Amino acid sequence: MCCLNRPFDDQTQERIFLEAEAVRIILAHCQSGEWQLLTSQVIDVELRRTPDSARKEQIKFWTECATSKITITQQIESRGLQLSQLGFKNYDALHIACAEAGNANIFLTTDDRMLRLAARSKNLLQVRVENPLQWVMEVTS
Repeated sequence: MCCLNRPFDDQTQERIFLEAEAVRIILAHCQSGEWQLLTSQVIDVELRRTPDSARKEQIKFWTECATSKITITQQIESRGLQLSQLGFKNYDALHIACAEAGNANIFLTTDDRMLRLAARSKNLLQVRVENPLQWVMEVTS
């Protein structure tokens, strides 16, 4: 969710601007069908809690190009609990569990805390967790 919100953050900070551009590039590739976007019920839950209606509508538009949507199951909830016991926040743990269940190649986040924890726990995760800017630079170079 933080990636989808990044284009709405204060663009005067260079890092935020560059990450927002990376997110826009990723979404453009997904909308063209070149890359696949995976979404989940967790995103829906967080989106419902978004008070800004313009932001909510834009994020809904972006997620409409998703090729699949992961439904939260008991197995995903259990995996989310395991991940939260590693230190991930509840929603972050569920996002990762959904990405794992959907066999995603990459899970992107701009959350530094989550990135550090994922790096320390990478052998326990079934999906690679990266910053969108770093990943775009890697796959487009």
